[in-house]
Amino acid sequence: MKKFIMDFLMIAIGAMLFALAVNLFVIPNDLGEGGVTGLTIIAYYLFGWSPSIVSFLLNAALLVVGYRFLSRQTTIYTIIAVSLHSLFLHLTESWSISSNEIIVNAIFGGVFAGVGIGLIIRVGGTTAGSTILARMTNKYLGWSISYGLLFFDLIVAFSSYFIIGAEALMLTVIMLYVGTKVMEFVIEGVNPKKAVTIISKKPEEIASHVNGYMNRGVTVLSGHGYYTKEQKEILYIVISKQEVVKLKKIVKEIDTDAFIAIHDVRDVFGHGFIELSKA
Repeated sequence: MKKFIMDFLMIAIGAMLFALAVNLFVIPNDLGEGGVTGLTIIAYYLFGWSPSIVSFLLNAALLVVGYRFLSRQTTIYTIIAVSLHSLFLHLTESWSISSNEIIVNAIFGGVFAGVGIGLIIRVGGTTAGSTILARMTNKYLGWSISYGLLFFDLIVAFSSYFIIGAEALMLTVIMLYVGTKVMEFVIEGVNPKKAVTIISKKPEEIASHVNGYMNRGVTVLSGHGYYTKEQKEILYIVISKQEVVKLKKIVKEIDTDAFIAIHDVRDVFGHGFIELSKA
């Protein structure tokens, strides 16, 4: 119950910030948005329809269609997020901020939206809309979730060109980019992790140095080259972003012919990182 209350507060704060992004920075400056929120803004510009009502109806429809692509908890959290977002869109409809710098407004619109959506996703919810569409394209077309989100957001954003014009569209793209980066920061934190795969002729020596000098665990996997059929030991290591340079230096000193692949990792749980019980 305590976790649910904390998650509910995070979703409420996130929904509030997302609503403020729309009412304080997007609509007053005739900017666009991506996803369902972008459609609600287009409907507002064309017909004067309330963003809160249109947003709720569109997200509810998508949730009914795509709920099976979400877990039970995610579905519940999404219903809460969509409801609160629509409520806050209505409550803050008359709010305003004194700023005539449209670029500043676009940047802060991205910041508010990024923090808001990031907080909702961080606790396991979604804002429905294009998130559900992205999950559907992932299942049926094999697209990645991030590609699907970008695809649907850009379709909506660019379709607003005929309403808001070229300059506002370019500022909207900037706002979406800022929002994406801020959202990643909120979700991943200040210290994103990297997963490193190393194939070397000296795996034992590299593993020993990583374990001794960096105090990081090393997982050794067995593999072989497809063409040569030569058996190889593959090292798998998870480190912080700041440790990448140190690891590359260690590998370079031991084996200049080593193969290194570095991957972004969003969440890491276990010994040496965040305990799974506290996640």
